Amino acid sequence: MAILLNKVERGNPMNKTAPKKWYVVPRTVTQVKENEVAKQIADETTLNRKEAEMALSQFQKVLITNLLAGNSVQLGNWGSFHLTCNSEGIESKEKLTAVALKGLNIRFSPGKELKEALAKATFVFAEDLVKK
Repeated sequence: MAILLNKVERGNPMNKTAPKKWYVVPRTVTQVKENEVAKQIADETTLNRKEAEMALSQFQKVLITNLLAGNSVQLGNWGSFHLTCNSEGIESKEKLTAVALKGLNIRFSPGKELKEALAKATFVFAEDLVKK
């Protein structure tokens, strides 16, 4: 199955007068909810749907607990989750306080296995499917 792509024209936010350019962006077909993920896991394992739902719920709880404890969470060759911050720049180390923190973000860094799988992806522009 191919990943659907859209062609999107965007302006440069740093230079409003610059000519717009076209970019490729992935098109989301649908959003798969947690209960559907659990169903798919149950279909591929010996877990029943409720056990798969519980495993996902517990994973969420463990992920949040570890991230809030300052840990990164690595899932084998699949990848790892870690926190990053957005902060305001302050002139000196002595004047820097937690007030400069503007946001906390969760980042996922793909591991070898996921990168290899993505390298095998195929693509098709969504508008090309409509034309056919």
